[in-house]
Amino acid sequence: MGKADDGYADGDWEELVTAALLGTERRGGTPEALLDAAAVRTLRRRAGLRPAPAARRPDPAPRDPRPAPPEAAGRRLALLLAGRTGAAGTGRRGAAPDLTELLPQWLAAAGRHGYRAPAALVPALMDAARARTDLRPQALALAGARGLWLARLNPEWRFALRGTAGGTGELPDPADGQAVARLWEEGLFAERVALLGAVRAHEATAATRLLATTWADERAEDRLMFLDSLRSGLSMADEPFLEAALGDRSRNVRATAAELLSALPASALAGRMAERALACVGPEGVEPPAECDAGMLRDGVVRRPPAGRGERAWWLGQLVEAAPLSCWRDRFGGLDPAEMVALPVAEGWAEEIHAAWCRAAVRQRDARWSKALLGAASAPPAAGPGTASLAERARLLETLPEGERAQWVAEFVRAHGLSEAFQLLGVCRVPWAGALGRAVVDALDAARAAGGYPWSFSGVMGLAERCLDPAEAGRLEALTATAEEVPEGGSGAAAYWAEAFQRLVATLRLRAAMLAELAPAS
Repeated sequence: MGKADDGYADGDWEELVTAALLGTERRGGTPEALLDAAAVRTLRRRAGLRPAPAARRPDPAPRDPRPAPPEAAGRRLALLLAGRTGAAGTGRRGAAPDLTELLPQWLAAAGRHGYRAPAALVPALMDAARARTDLRPQALALAGARGLWLARLNPEWRFALRGTAGGTGELPDPADGQAVARLWEEGLFAERVALLGAVRAHEATAATRLLATTWADERAEDRLMFLDSLRSGLSMADEPFLEAALGDRSRNVRATAAELLSALPASALAGRMAERALACVGPEGVEPPAECDAGMLRDGVVRRPPAGRGERAWWLGQLVEAAPLSCWRDRFGGLDPAEMVALPVAEGWAEEIHAAWCRAAVRQRDARWSKALLGAASAPPAAGPGTASLAERARLLETLPEGERAQWVAEFVRAHGLSEAFQLLGVCRVPWAGALGRAVVDALDAARAAGGYPWSFSGVMGLAERCLDPAEAGRLEALTATAEEVPEGGSGAAAYWAEAFQRLVATLRLRAAMLAELAPAS
């Protein structure tokens, strides 16, 4: 190939490209000759390249001292990351467990046992964390130092460096003042966030002292995130720092500082808010503030209401939710929270006042007020003493001890079924066992017997697959008997319910197997 008389061999690459675009007949050549010449030229171009200097080899990955999970558990993780069941089909479409919902549970259980990710699975784990932000905290914790090491080498995994302690995954001893100060001054933002959390956990007041050293020079968005980290371990020792932050140049920082201070019933801000709220609400009636003055603005009250809200009602709600709940007892003649909530409220103000009390109970983590505002679980949701909002009720439930929370939701499910229980079930401790687990299974059976379709309860079914105690699989298995009565390819609600219960049972069995595989060898 590449003969001298082909008309192309001595031409440059651009000439060959031109001939290919315009046609070989204009040069008196043939397509075969053009391809021969291109092959020769390509070979010459490649042969003339000089190899570049070799890049510096990366440092070895840091050693992770944690043990790897048992071999069977590692194989299970590989299957979950690949999105496969590793088993034959069930014979009914849609009856197989959803592995994407089981992966977070595997990661959580592995974290409780103190395992690290098998080295060969760290890349797949990093890909999963990149695709699903809900997996990131647990996935990155499992990937550990090796995952961060890989993140420094692969741009697609750089998100791990933004959300963790950075390159080594190691933080100085919080008691080592010099090392802490050095990293605080020189570290990446993610390293500083992690450092502040570690210092806060070691000594709460040391975190605010550390923040104060650079506070004036931080960016507004960074100040906001640093301030948000003070929610953990919040105490009156933080008041001086937070009170000073009320004068911050950033509105969002001021609002967050005010919110944190209002969660401290003994703070000066809470006292100022109590004085304002008590002047507006009492046994004699409700009179909202006439204006939003400078003092209210400094204490975090937002002047402009959202669309559809009146200004005075908007200001009143903010005052009541920021006032310490303890201030209302004397104002209402020594009544307890349940008695105060049951009192008639001036026409048009009941919803505003009760909603503000709900927000205050959540912010101040006051279980007594939360129980009063929740009322009886068996009462119709719209007739609740505090709020008809299920989202608000879910937040109130989070302030109750876990046992009381599960009992209240179990009673709610027994009284009202599952159609309105999704948000409430979401705040209950996993796994759902005892009365709560039985209530959910019974309600699913009742929904099937009523002739509805399971997709009307798809949210609850998904939660049940993730949250029901695997021990409930035995009771549920009886509900799958309908599957044998429905012909293959049959239609109707019974077929869909049978399929849904088969999937639920299979998922619970699989969760039980996962937990057994993760258990350390005796």
